[in-house]
Amino acid sequence: MDELILLRHGETEWSRAGRHTGRTDVPLTERGEEEALGLAPLLKRRDLALVVVSPALRARRTAELAGLTDYETTPDLWEWDYGGYEGRTTPEIREARPGWYLWRDGVPPGDADHPGESVEEVGRRVERVVARVKGAAGDVVLVAHGHVLRVLTARWLGLPAADGRLFSLYTGTYSVLGFEHEEQVIRRWNAPV
Repeated sequence: MDELILLRHGETEWSRAGRHTGRTDVPLTERGEEEALGLAPLLKRRDLALVVVSPALRARRTAELAGLTDYETTPDLWEWDYGGYEGRTTPEIREARPGWYLWRDGVPPGDADHPGESVEEVGRRVERVVARVKGAAGDVVLVAHGHVLRVLTARWLGLPAADGRLFSLYTGTYSVLGFEHEEQVIRRWNAPV
């Protein structure tokens, strides 16, 4: 693999409002579609060996608007399952749990569709993705979500999954992971188009 290009999906109503959007499948906003379209010129210049996308509608739509029509999906790129905090904002959660911080405190179980998961469980999912894409001959693109891509980056760098907290990531942006003297590094982060 040459470079690992990370695309965070475009804006949704929930991302704009700061609602934790794990497994709830919400569409892109008009601005989110514009963000996704803006990624297309960046990708046209690339020799893409593999494109892997979260099964979520917002990620698949971002991929398609960015010109990535030949892709595979994997549930390992779904966003963090926020359990009982699905759809809630941090201020709402802190009304009941003052000082709550996702990366430190985690999430409680939710209903059957949102059982919740730990940051370590997210880390194990993204490790499978990294193992899958490393053998590709060329550039690889992953289209997914903010928190899962942050965890993936931490694991890429050999850091604990919870160190994903160190990498802020906005909607409709791209990041590039790669190598320097065989060491895994960040080449570009959270770049707007």
